[in-house]
Amino acid sequence: MSSNNNNKHFFTDTTTLVRDSLQGLIYANPHLALDSQQKVVFIKDLATRRTNHVTLLCGGGSGHEPSHSGFVGQGMLTAAVCGHVFASPTSSQVLSCLRRIYSEEKGSLVVIKNYTGDVLNFGRAVERFKSERVHQGKSMPKVAMVIVGDDVGVINPNDDEEGGVGRRGLAGTVLAYKLAGARAANGDSLEQVKKTIEYVASHTFTIGCALNAASVPGQGMPRSLKENEIEVGMGIHNEPGFEKKTLEPADKLIDSLVDHIVQSHPFAKASPSGKANVVILVNNLGAVSNLEMGLVTKLAVEAAASRGLKAVRVLSGTYMTGLAMPGISLSVLILPDNPSEQQELVALLDQPAHCPGWINHAHHVVDAGNTDESAKGPAQSYTPASDPTWERVIETAYNNVVEQEPEVTRLDQLMGDGDCGQVLLSGATAIFEASKDKTLPLNDPSAALARISSIVEDAMGGTSGIIYCLFLDGLSQQLHQILKDGQEKSLTARVWGKAMLGALDTLYQYTTARPGHRTLIDALQPFSKTLAETGDVKAALEAADKGAKATAAMKPKRGRAVYVGQNDGLADAGAVGLVSVLTGISEALQK
Repeated sequence: MSSNNNNKHFFTDTTTLVRDSLQGLIYANPHLALDSQQKVVFIKDLATRRTNHVTLLCGGGSGHEPSHSGFVGQGMLTAAVCGHVFASPTSSQVLSCLRRIYSEEKGSLVVIKNYTGDVLNFGRAVERFKSERVHQGKSMPKVAMVIVGDDVGVINPNDDEEGGVGRRGLAGTVLAYKLAGARAANGDSLEQVKKTIEYVASHTFTIGCALNAASVPGQGMPRSLKENEIEVGMGIHNEPGFEKKTLEPADKLIDSLVDHIVQSHPFAKASPSGKANVVILVNNLGAVSNLEMGLVTKLAVEAAASRGLKAVRVLSGTYMTGLAMPGISLSVLILPDNPSEQQELVALLDQPAHCPGWINHAHHVVDAGNTDESAKGPAQSYTPASDPTWERVIETAYNNVVEQEPEVTRLDQLMGDGDCGQVLLSGATAIFEASKDKTLPLNDPSAALARISSIVEDAMGGTSGIIYCLFLDGLSQQLHQILKDGQEKSLTARVWGKAMLGALDTLYQYTTARPGHRTLIDALQPFSKTLAETGDVKAALEAADKGAKATAAMKPKRGRAVYVGQNDGLADAGAVGLVSVLTGISEALQK
């Protein structure tokens, strides 16, 4: 393989590049439609798909084409949501797509790669969709989400530790799209489709390598390898790999990649004997010639066979890229030992799929006039109302955040990217202004929290913003259920604490952060637990403050602080910021 140091790109305006590219995809594929505002690609025959099939939704950052929009079509995905280049779409984008494609009869399945932004934003969209349905008086929707993490390049093959955030999602995710899509096309149930995709997610293993990082339109090359270097484990967003080494002959390189897969603990767990029938997917990361791809495919199949892995099916092509990254990835899917189950899975893989990104690039034309705009569904609406207690709480919390912002910023500048204080202040300011403008439904706690959650998303952004949003979404749902079921006659402090613990359970579905990981959870969890047990707001605040201060002695395990290392006795900025909010709330309630 040869390196590619090209920093030149075709673009008119980087801010419109993604939308322009998606529009080009639609022009070339008349079976697809585009919601340009939300950057959602979907099939045009939605009415038929929603009635007779489980609908499949995926997405992520742009720059990985044909993933994900290129796999929308009959036999694979119903829709794909696209973020900016290398950035997750927002939960509002995903929610708009869920409203559009949801199948009342069969249900819907969300499939994503294991990246923090994707997990949080898609997870929040699922929770918002559930909340909407509940507030509209409808039954809880049949929506499931599966996260695919097939990368074994983030772990040492001799170490069982996968890291706090787990394995990243790579090209093996496309196999999940294909097999789940085929089963959905056959009319199978949500449970059957989910079971298939969960099998693929737990039995697919991928490793990549690159001759250089990818140049990003408008930004150029973030870093560059030496002419004779290769990086093993480089991610599809230019994340550093686990090893840089001198470029060696292709046969030795590919053999070492297959060996890394086979020697990894996840592979050993899935195939204790080390011998199995497999599907091999050889993926072009964007800028490798077809000539070289043929060589890599040959070497991968032969290296696998030498280790007792028989390739029942071999796929080679461009499935998931890192823009024009000069590299490849190898994915191995272990097929079931049971002959009938193996035959069924292979048949699903062989079943035709009519979408531009699949290997045969089939184009299936349907009724171009059926865009089904009505499928978007109604957005949740609220009736504004005043409440002096709520307004006092919001104002006091805002004032306290204003006072504490410099300290939160200082802590984050030393251990993070320095924006935690300003991001928190942006959220608090937006909520305070909405309260002053009398636009919040403060007579309905559940509705108020849902509305505040949406305001927070628009104002804050980033990982901390989406964590607040997911917690508020869960809290809104918990309070709604408590009041609806008549579990409590009034929302006492204990009831709020109980609801907050339930909201934490919702948050825990989408983040691996837990107490002791040096995050805002170290303040949020003790506050919620103490409030639920005692009903004492002051005691709960003391527990939160103690938890935040304890982060000064913790080793960072989540967020950007992980890359800094030791924290030098500094408390976590997110936890300190949350305590400033809780302090304002406590002070307001004691007036």
